[in-house]
Amino acid sequence: MNGAVVGLGETAKGSGGGGGGGGEVTLETLRRKMSEFARERDWEQFHSPRNLLLALVGEVGELSEVFQWKGEVPKGLPGWGEREVEHLGEELADVLLYLIRLSDMCDVDLGKAALRKMELNARKYPIGQCRGSSKKHTHYSTTTTTTDNGASGDDNNRNAGAGADADAGKEQC
Repeated sequence: MNGAVVGLGETAKGSGGGGGGGGEVTLETLRRKMSEFARERDWEQFHSPRNLLLALVGEVGELSEVFQWKGEVPKGLPGWGEREVEHLGEELADVLLYLIRLSDMCDVDLGKAALRKMELNARKYPIGQCRGSSKKHTHYSTTTTTTDNGASGDDNNRNAGAGADADAGKEQC
C-alpha cells in the first residue's frame, strides 16, 4: 500500500465513525494509523504476516458470531438494535484493520490489488452472461482465459479431452 489512496466510500461520523474529523477515510489513512499504533506500542515485532493472518481469521470468526443463529438477514438489518449494529461495525472494523495491516506487512497495495481483482472478475463474469446468476464462471465459459495468477488455461479443465461439443447447450452462468 505504498502511496495509492483508495477511498472506502465512508466518512468519519461522530462517535460511531471513529477517529474524529469529517473527512474521507482512505485505505492509506488507515494503513498509516495502524502502522503508528503498532510502532507506538512496540508491537511491530509481533506483526509477522502469519501472526496477522491468524488474528484476521480469529476476527472473521467473531464477525461470524454476530450473524450466528439469525437465519437470513435482509439488507439494512431490520429488527436489529442499535447496540447490535454498533457491535457489527466493531467486528467489521477489526477484520478490515487486520487485513490492511497484513497487506502492509506483505508490501501489497491493497487498493490496487482490489481494483485488479475486480477487473479480473469482470472478465470472468461478463454482464451479458451472468446478470442475475450466482453460478461460478466455470459453468458458462469454455474459452481460454488468464487466471488470477496470470497463467493461461482452460476454465473447464474437468472437460479436457471431452471435445469442444461437451459443453454445447450448457447453461449460461
